[in-house]
Amino acid sequence: MEKTISVFGLGYIGLPTAAIFASRRFKVVGVDVDQHAVDTINGGGVHIVEPDLDMLVQAAVTAGYLRATTTPEPADAFLIAVPTPFKNGHEPDLKYIEAVSKALAPVLQRGNLVILESTSPVGTTEQLAAWLAAARPDLTFPQTHGDASDVRIAYCPERVLPGQVVRELVQNDRVIGGLSAKCSDEASALYKSFVEGECIITNARTAEMCKLTENSFRDVNIAFANELSIICDKLGIDVWELIRLANRHPRVNILQPGPGVGGHCIAVDPWFIVSKTPEEARLIRIAREVNDAKPHWVLEKIRAAALDQRNPVIACLGLSFKPNIDDLRESPALEITREVCAMGLGEVLAVEPFVDELPAALAGFDNVSLVSAEEALSRATIAVILVDHAAFAEARMPLMKHPTVIDTRGMLSR
Repeated sequence: MEKTISVFGLGYIGLPTAAIFASRRFKVVGVDVDQHAVDTINGGGVHIVEPDLDMLVQAAVTAGYLRATTTPEPADAFLIAVPTPFKNGHEPDLKYIEAVSKALAPVLQRGNLVILESTSPVGTTEQLAAWLAAARPDLTFPQTHGDASDVRIAYCPERVLPGQVVRELVQNDRVIGGLSAKCSDEASALYKSFVEGECIITNARTAEMCKLTENSFRDVNIAFANELSIICDKLGIDVWELIRLANRHPRVNILQPGPGVGGHCIAVDPWFIVSKTPEEARLIRIAREVNDAKPHWVLEKIRAAALDQRNPVIACLGLSFKPNIDDLRESPALEITREVCAMGLGEVLAVEPFVDELPAALAGFDNVSLVSAEEALSRATIAVILVDHAAFAEARMPLMKHPTVIDTRGMLSR
């Protein structure tokens, strides 16, 4: 019998996941509150930029294995891939997961499998199970009935790199934590339909903490690099050369500094650990504070350069949170560009080859325009390299001759 999988949240993780399941001839129904996204997908298109995703979605829709809707429908398995933002500073906000639980509950049936993929604080899978149990007292759940429950619930976080999502969803190992052994086994069997890596079983809390740990480890390493960059700037040392030399040690692997840390994972996940254990997570908190402060250090460099000029024109090269993608979530480059506009230092030329119009964060300013790299470098008196897009490679030589360059990515040092 053909299995139906429903994926809640058709963003950077949910849509590729839905498309890959559909490519394995599962019947997949994607659910999203964004009508534009739903219409685009049903037309065989994509509303996000991710290599190879457009072909995968078009093929799945054309073959009749993938469609999108705003209304939940019955299915055999439900995957939840919705955002987990902050509230009240850095407190995790589970409102989207809770909203999915309320929308999903009426169509839930005995024998269903529910898998949470959203990056979440420890204990969220248990909270999801509690919400579903409260909404459906006619069904039994693993927190009370273990392997004998009517509904299986598990946690399985994504572990992919934007720009390589389609490949890494298939090739990477998956960590799967069920609320019972049966939950883990059923979730693992589902993922093995397309995952070529290993499906490693643990409990839900460990799986939740594993995702947070992976990104917190990288955040701490980046904080070390960012702090080094500030120290080296004060001492007149090229930090990128320094890191290249230090990394020749066989047991040293320092990551690269930048203008801050962005994206929906590394800039967010460590705070989920801090929120649960604020007294114990001291190093993780400090690393977050170092990385959150880096954009302000960059802004001071820009301000100082602008105050030395009569009519500065500032080119901000890159707005996304990492190279070669259109993802602006938690982007330090976008934050810095917005603050440069707000400071009113002069005309701002925003350069981002992966977007067609000014992001909403910049649209309210009358001193900024979205231009090509060529125009920006021909007009700017200050060039700020915020993202090292491959598209900027041909601008490397003009930048090296530019009178005022603030290079936060080490693009010229290479």
